[in-house]
Formats: sequence, C-alpha cells, structure tokens
Amino acid sequence: MPVARLPRPGAAVLLGAGPPVATLGGMPYRVCVTYLLRERDGVAQVLLGRKKTGLGVGYHVGLGGKLEPGETAVEAAVREVAEEAGVTVDPADLDPRGELLYLFPHRESWSQRSSVFVTTRWQGEPAESDELVPAWHDVADLPLDEMWDDARQWLSGVLVGGHVAHEFTFGDDLATVVSDRPLPTS
Repeated sequence: MPVARLPRPGAAVLLGAGPPVATLGGMPYRVCVTYLLRERDGVAQVLLGRKKTGLGVGYHVGLGGKLEPGETAVEAAVREVAEEAGVTVDPADLDPRGELLYLFPHRESWSQRSSVFVTTRWQGEPAESDELVPAWHDVADLPLDEMWDDARQWLSGVLVGGHVAHEFTFGDDLATVVSDRPLPTS
C-alpha cells in the first residue's frame, strides 16, 4: 500500500484520453498526455514539466491536457505539446502506449479516461510556457515523489517500450492510490 501524501494546493489529475467517464459543464472531460523521449550519452531521458498553474500544480507531469470539442486524442496531443513546450510533433510520430482510468470517488469530477502517447521525434527545443517548466529527466531516475502516485506503477515500463491498461482509484486525500486493477484489453 503506498504511503499517503497530502495533496498539493490546486492538485488534480492531468493525463490522457478516451471515452468520457465524467463531465465538465455537460461536456465530456477528456485529456491526453505525451512523453517526449531522447537519448543523451547513452542515457534514456524523458521530458516532464513542473506544473505552474491549473491541474497538478507543483507536480512533474507529461505534456497534455483537455481535448477540445470534436478533437481526437492525437490532435489534442499535438496541440498540447506545442502549447506547453513550444515544440511541433507530427501526428504520425505519436506512438500510443495504453489507456488509464482514473477514479476519484471523493471528487467525481476529476475521474477520467486517459490515452498515453510517447514520441522520439519533434521539431524545436522545449521551452517554458505559462503552464509548465519543462526539464529532461533520466528514465532510470524519475522524480516519482513529485509525480502523481499512480506513475510509480506504470510510467517506467511505458517509457522503455511497454504498454499499460490499468484503472487507479484515489483515496479521500485525492493524491494516494488506494486500489488498482488491470483494464480489459481488446
């Protein structure tokens, strides 16, 4: 059982996309997440951003956010990477790595379904935005204590080529995973 952590001010979930499980203003609340991967001096690295505003303030997160009405997860991923880090990703270079379902029974409006993407190709250099400060992290040394609790269970595997299909339920502190189970895959 993970050690309980107090939620940070403004903390909320910011991850992927798929069929909606919650609504925000009557519209489906869907999001996407993309992890940019590179190798430097033989070391695999991932671009994470420390959130400055909005969902997940203070946490290191992948690049992503809400889907606009009528937008696919891939389209949103391309848009969000550009908005949050100032780099351009070709939709064909996004590699889907799985699906996550986040349940927050103590704050149901945070519950969502999440599609996860990775890419090793983009144009431009990541730069700070109004939403986050991007930084490269060694895949073997992720800042898991400064990320959402579920990340320690799946993120490393996805970053080295694996896939994920999992459901996570968060406790009343809105930060600690209290149960998890595999999602059925088709």
